[in-house]
Amino acid sequence: MNLSFFIAKRYLISKKSNNAINVISWISIVAISVTTAALIIVLSAMNGLTSVVADLYHAIEPDLKITSVNSKYISNLEELNKKIKSVKGVNGISYSIEENALIKLDDKQAVVTIKGVDNEFKHLTHFDTVVVNGTYRFLYNNQNYGVFGRGVANKLGINVNDFVSPISIYAPIRGKVESINPEDAFNKIAISPAGIFSLNDDFDYKYVLIDLKAAQLLFDCQNSCSIIELSVDNKDELTSIQNELQEKLGSNYNIKNRYQLNDVLFKTLETEKLWTFLILAFILVIATFNIIGALTMLIIEKKKDIKTLYNLGADQKFIRTIFMQEGFLITSVGAVSGLIIGLIICILQQQFHLVTFDDQSVIAYYPIKMQIKDFIWILGVVMGIGFLAAIYPVRIFTKNDLVHVAD
Repeated sequence: MNLSFFIAKRYLISKKSNNAINVISWISIVAISVTTAALIIVLSAMNGLTSVVADLYHAIEPDLKITSVNSKYISNLEELNKKIKSVKGVNGISYSIEENALIKLDDKQAVVTIKGVDNEFKHLTHFDTVVVNGTYRFLYNNQNYGVFGRGVANKLGINVNDFVSPISIYAPIRGKVESINPEDAFNKIAISPAGIFSLNDDFDYKYVLIDLKAAQLLFDCQNSCSIIELSVDNKDELTSIQNELQEKLGSNYNIKNRYQLNDVLFKTLETEKLWTFLILAFILVIATFNIIGALTMLIIEKKKDIKTLYNLGADQKFIRTIFMQEGFLITSVGAVSGLIIGLIICILQQQFHLVTFDDQSVIAYYPIKMQIKDFIWILGVVMGIGFLAAIYPVRIFTKNDLVHVAD
């Protein structure tokens, strides 16, 4: 064992003549441990929230979304379909249309976004899992049905059990239409309510889902779509698949993943995580001030040991190494114990759901998602701050002591 490390370890665990030094040393360890555990728990919780948000958006957003840069609709579907299927890792393709339209029920009306989807959409997004009332259905007995956002349904007073009152959707006819009757300038389809979905306000007050063919008739775009949506086998390969698709399809098509489609939201979550980390790191800096006090008092108490070591031939570097390793031990014991405590609490939350939400929340308990990179970053930051905190007292007070010994 390294001699300086052995002496530093003895200084840490042995009883001092002044009990305050022991107390301050263990206060330093506890403070670092608690702050480290807090960093692990909070960052893992924020990772969990980000994951939950991503899963919620997965109900309506695909892994990859392709749109045309130069036109509203995509018509060369067969050609694109071949190119997309040639990319390894793509396991699902869905075609859809998104357009604004006027929806009317009796004397109530609203401007909404109509999303026409095909049969594959459910398999890509699992949208049927967010239908809270009624069923996920768009066509039955030659009758068109729709799935409404909760906000739209409340605004129009839609009842999924009401099959008598027809719901009308209007969209302008493409091209110039000359007619005395204003209604002749609009395409119109009638649908019945099949279900109501609840995701979040951004979607609940905006979207109405209908069958793709009905949407093509409504918006005058037969055999075309405005969006091609894809799912992939391995989410870890999402970026490489996206880049390969972009290379094959060319610059005329814009390809975005789920995070890019909601970049403001996810960047906000990442920014919140960063600021939380910085705030807790600042608290950690304050906690490490105890190391300065503990090392200062230890150096003062060990003046005789320093003189003895000096007389035995130890140089200034060796003596400084002893107390730097003392600071390293205090920091590392606190950091490792904090990581373990944080890990245990996160596992307990995952397994036993210690912190829960009320019944009306989207999720029943606080989500936790641990990432190895967080552990590495936190350990590195804690050890770095501990090292910086130890430098000042070691360099200043050992220098003074050695000068005194030399005299």
